[in-house]
Amino acid sequence: MAKLSFTEHPHSVGETYWQHMGMALSFAGPLFLASLACLVHALLPFAFERTGSNAVTALYRRMVSHRVGGKAPLPGSAAAAPVAGAPAQNLP
Repeated sequence: MAKLSFTEHPHSVGETYWQHMGMALSFAGPLFLASLACLVHALLPFAFERTGSNAVTALYRRMVSHRVGGKAPLPGSAAAAPVAGAPAQNLP
């Protein structure tokens, strides 16, 4: 059985348990709101056309900028390494 550790992952990203909890919760709110926008968009395609993707992009940038050592290109950008077997993405 896998070992349960409340500190292993937080320490691997340079955070304490409580710092990691705060960061994770700070992502939960915007993701929840983006999911509601996506739900409305599913019913009313003219509403919230880019809200979900904009939220995910902003959160990804924020997450990567807080990583130890790190910047990473956005998925689909010219600097991103292609994933083997993944379809090409044409992002606007």
